[in-house]
Amino acid sequence: MNPSATSYATLSPDLVLDALDTLGLYSDGRLLALNSYENRVYQIGMEDGPPVVAKFYRPHRWSDAQILEEHAFVDELAAREIPVVPASRINGATLHHHGGFAFAVFPRHGGRAPELDDRDTLEWMGRFLGRIHAVGALEPYQLRPALNQDTFGIEPRDFLLAHDFIPPELLSAWRSVVDQALDGVRGCYERAGEARLLRLHGDCHVGNVLWTPDGPHFVDFDDSRNGPAVQDLWMLLSGERADMVRQLSDLLAGYEDFCEFDPRELHLIEALRTLRLIHYSGWLARRWDDPAFPAAFPWFNTQRYWQDRILELREQVALMAEPPLWPA
Repeated sequence: MNPSATSYATLSPDLVLDALDTLGLYSDGRLLALNSYENRVYQIGMEDGPPVVAKFYRPHRWSDAQILEEHAFVDELAAREIPVVPASRINGATLHHHGGFAFAVFPRHGGRAPELDDRDTLEWMGRFLGRIHAVGALEPYQLRPALNQDTFGIEPRDFLLAHDFIPPELLSAWRSVVDQALDGVRGCYERAGEARLLRLHGDCHVGNVLWTPDGPHFVDFDDSRNGPAVQDLWMLLSGERADMVRQLSDLLAGYEDFCEFDPRELHLIEALRTLRLIHYSGWLARRWDDPAFPAAFPWFNTQRYWQDRILELREQVALMAEPPLWPA
């Protein structure tokens, strides 16, 4: 049986509260499940002091050492006064264990989604991403995997095929287009040349940025990996091509105040978007035995879902053949 089928079967509210008790953190009984599927994350009211956020890591995904590598990177950023939310150090440790689960506790941090149609906001975001990457470039992760064509393209494609997720009547069309897409990705990487790999946020979309009067706070480094810098930029671009050119210009105006950007990486934007689409289907498939996933994603693995993915990948094949975005 896939381990994800039973990963959280024993994670009851009592176990969550008991886990915090072991650290000397005593709840007032208020427990709110936050929007997270890969892990289980709860806001928990405290008898003394403000609420905290507890993250219970999905078993079998990261090793303790890989989680601690991420914690160390975020600590490194916080030490340089970069606005991130590191795991709290309790009894000398940031990672704890209870009831078969690894978990960490974070201070609760409020905020709203950034307004990415505001040029000043984008430039502000770019400055902090530049600071994050300047630190991320100092040394790579040693244990966490890289974001590349294999991990986000070939491996999820092979998993989907090996486990018969594609409907038989669509299998030939999907296999053909995903292989064309991966050929396009390879072409983009060849045009970009050898990109510098650095420690990234890895999943830098608006849901992982909290905006406050003091600017952005970057949260949830759970998907942090080694990869090209542009990975943390392209997910902040949206709209028509002219819109994305303007947004990219504003991001880079702030980014390059703190970190040099290699323009060859612009060849990777549509390649990375393509890899994310393939990886996302593979991620859903790998988690499909977890009861939370069919409930949250009922449209996955339907005939319509795979028809839409075929069309989506065909569009990406065409986009990867176009000239890259270039800042104004």
